[in-house]
Amino acid sequence: MIKVVVVDDERFSREELTYLLQKHESIEVIGEADSGDAAIMKTIQLQPDVLFLDVEMPKMDGMEVAKAVQELKNVPSIVFATAYPDFAVEAFRHEAVDYLLKPFEEEQLADAIARLEKKFGADPEVHTEEVKPSKLAVEGEEDIYYLDPVNVMYVYREDRVTKIVEKSKVHETKWPLKEVEQRLKGYSFFRIHKSYLVNLRYIERLTPWFNGAYQLELRGKDEKLSVSRNYVKDLRKQLEL
Repeated sequence: MIKVVVVDDERFSREELTYLLQKHESIEVIGEADSGDAAIMKTIQLQPDVLFLDVEMPKMDGMEVAKAVQELKNVPSIVFATAYPDFAVEAFRHEAVDYLLKPFEEEQLADAIARLEKKFGADPEVHTEEVKPSKLAVEGEEDIYYLDPVNVMYVYREDRVTKIVEKSKVHETKWPLKEVEQRLKGYSFFRIHKSYLVNLRYIERLTPWFNGAYQLELRGKDEKLSVSRNYVKDLRKQLEL
């Protein structure tokens, strides 16, 4: 279990985030704090693995808390959870695992938890026997298409529809992207953005863009895909010898 303390000066925000976190089997919310000072005390007392930390708080804000806990013996990981997008660059200077924006989207939160599970080795499915399917079944309006995952170039989520892109055809499914990602586990797919998965075998070029993000070119496709800076480092590790 990943032990979590939720820090936010607004009670309803704490309660909402705690409720959403408790839906995940790998997460145990062991405490809450309503101020920066209380967050540090809870961290010392409870030794959490992760702080879900609001940025804008009176007296001591979330950035100051993140800096202060770096001095503790057992330093927790930080996930910032805030209504303000402007602090993202500073947040990642504190080596934040993720930066979530209010109102919280369950898919965005699930992505953050997946990164935590990978970091702490707490993925509840790691110890289960995996059976890799030979085909990816996608239901159309009248037919069921069986796709060879090797031929899928990338997958993305748009307007509550997940689109599965082959070289000459695009299939649509109502499965959430997280479900498709799980079904493709064991094949060479990698998340490059909260809304995109890409098949590593088709990657041809990675080009710096701006603010630490990159653009990705795929063999046989004209369009360029954006790689979020949160994923660039791990993507390069996957691609390079």
